[in-house]
Amino acid sequence: MMITPIHRFRDIERKPEYLQPDKCVPPPSHSSLGAMWFIRDGCGIACAVVTWMLVFYADFVVLLVMLVPSRDYIYSVINGTLFNMLAFLALASHFRAMLSDPGAVPKGNATKEFIESLQLKPGQVVYKCPKCCSIKPDRAHHCSVCKRCIRKMDHHCPWVNNCVGENNQKYFVLFTMYIALISMHALIMVGFHFLYCFEEDWTKCSSFSPPTTVILLILLCFEALLFLIFTSVMFGTQVHSICTDETGIEQLKKEERRWAKKTKWMNMKAVFGHPFSIAWLSPFATPDQGKADPYQYVV
Repeated sequence: MMITPIHRFRDIERKPEYLQPDKCVPPPSHSSLGAMWFIRDGCGIACAVVTWMLVFYADFVVLLVMLVPSRDYIYSVINGTLFNMLAFLALASHFRAMLSDPGAVPKGNATKEFIESLQLKPGQVVYKCPKCCSIKPDRAHHCSVCKRCIRKMDHHCPWVNNCVGENNQKYFVLFTMYIALISMHALIMVGFHFLYCFEEDWTKCSSFSPPTTVILLILLCFEALLFLIFTSVMFGTQVHSICTDETGIEQLKKEERRWAKKTKWMNMKAVFGHPFSIAWLSPFATPDQGKADPYQYVV
């Protein structure tokens, strides 16, 4: 059989001279594995702070401009409770997505001892990332911002200052869903409040002056509409990616499927947990990802 360039490339990667395990720094001790995950990226930190500020601004306008001045106490309590509950879940999901390890491969694990522990057989291939000196599992990709290889990396999102990968995709999906819901809720309330102010005296429908009220409502309307479109699209693409079991990078690169095909329901359970329950909608419930199989590095 003719050996294609791909086969030659894999044969080269399988050679110890190419892997150069002696030049790799051993992975950190197990005591450091429980440390909090946080990416020190200036752009990502700024985007994350802006995200929280926009949610707080929306909450400020909803409460102090629209609900508190309302004479309908039941309307204010119901909408205020619902909006703040969704906003809390959105920020909690953002917090978990930002501070959760997305599935980072141990840095510098391309050591001689680790390669020998894989017990490679003739014809089996392992890949090494030359940037972080790690043995890459199947479907892992290197992130230049996180400076790590991430298992099932979908993309790096500056808004959560983290990669979206195997371990935190659930929180990112919940974040986009809850932001879309509070954006829709805010748009509906802005529409009703404008009608209320047109029917009543503008000085009675808000605690602020009429020009200030109009400016605050227009800014909230623009913010809500923009993020409703953005997060709805992101939510849809993420759900599609989960159902097809194909990450954004794999779709972009049109990589050949080398993994077993599963049903959409099995793919959803792999991300959100098993079995289906209200925990799927909770950013505080951690899905059981299982332990990494050392033989997933072998192709």
